[in-house]
Amino acid sequence: PQHPSTHGVLRLITTIDGEVVRDIEPVIGYLHRSKEKMAESRSLFQYQPTIDRVEYLSAFFDHYVFVTSLEQIAGLKVPKRMQYVRMITMELNRIASHLLWFGTFLLDLGATSPMFYAFRDREKIFSLFEQLTGARMMYNYYRFGGANADMPEGWLEGVLDFCDDFEQRIDEYEAIVTKNPIFLDRTVGVGVVDAETLIAHGVTGPTLRGSGVALDQRKDNPYCCYDEVTFDVPVGQNGDCYDRYLVRMAEMRESLKIVRQAVRQIPGGDTADLMRRRAEGDEAANDIELQIAGQKINLLTYKAPPGEVMTTVESPRGFLGCYLITDGTPKAYRCKWRGASFSNLTVLPLLMKGRLFPDLMAIFGSIDVILPEVDR
Repeated sequence: PQHPSTHGVLRLITTIDGEVVRDIEPVIGYLHRSKEKMAESRSLFQYQPTIDRVEYLSAFFDHYVFVTSLEQIAGLKVPKRMQYVRMITMELNRIASHLLWFGTFLLDLGATSPMFYAFRDREKIFSLFEQLTGARMMYNYYRFGGANADMPEGWLEGVLDFCDDFEQRIDEYEAIVTKNPIFLDRTVGVGVVDAETLIAHGVTGPTLRGSGVALDQRKDNPYCCYDEVTFDVPVGQNGDCYDRYLVRMAEMRESLKIVRQAVRQIPGGDTADLMRRRAEGDEAANDIELQIAGQKINLLTYKAPPGEVMTTVESPRGFLGCYLITDGTPKAYRCKWRGASFSNLTVLPLLMKGRLFPDLMAIFGSIDVILPEVDR
């Protein structure tokens, strides 16, 4: 039996000469669950709850590309308020994913304390998600054309409280880790790779940005309301493990900037204020752009019109895509997932060739591969 959280779901056949790695071959497939074929054997709405498991650490991104693909095929209009909610939840999910990476990365290098700090703050995000969706990891919150419910009263205030607190926590993380001499010895100049090699392998996300390429879907191909907020795309210069670390730490700060702006700009404001305005008879409070519930369609018999579309999103690991083909039946004709981790994993043999075996933990950790996204 294999479980995503256990060690052993990736096998690396390694050829070593003393402590020097001469060759390394990743063996994948231990977590294959036929995620793409499942879309062809059940209705679109029966399939949706299962996609949380494609990339379980950032499930909001899985749901976004899937529901957005169908919305484009079916011509469903997503209210502005819902677009902002999706943006807020995805950026919080990005922070939660980076926090787990931060804790486990440092743990693999021998530092135990950052793991506890990261999990402490990650739990705060999970509490916010639990208030919103009823679940801590497998959310199934988005719906075609909207979501299953509006935000609970006071939820946005809780989001802002977290942002204020977490900004100080990042400073603490950096004070502990960023200039630590042992950490610098393990990461600076280790796993260096140039941008051309990464692009040739289809690598995206922080791994590519760590080599100096400012490629980010949120900037280059804006979705949701990312074109209505301001943020920077952090990039590295040297393409080593240290730069990939710095990029992810900076990305968490940028996510806080995005979330704060989204909370200020979300149409309708806080749920309590919106409900009060509706109760007082404010017609503007019932504008379609302030609605959040999904389209009123029969979930069991709905047949999407024939069409095909490819939707991509900037996930914590890079480009996450869903290529959806519908043929007028309740099921998908084809649903192809493009996971960033698969492409990112392909450069591991290049990064490890000629390196010392202990560098494997630093190099592999800096890529941030999630095996369920690789195997699907």
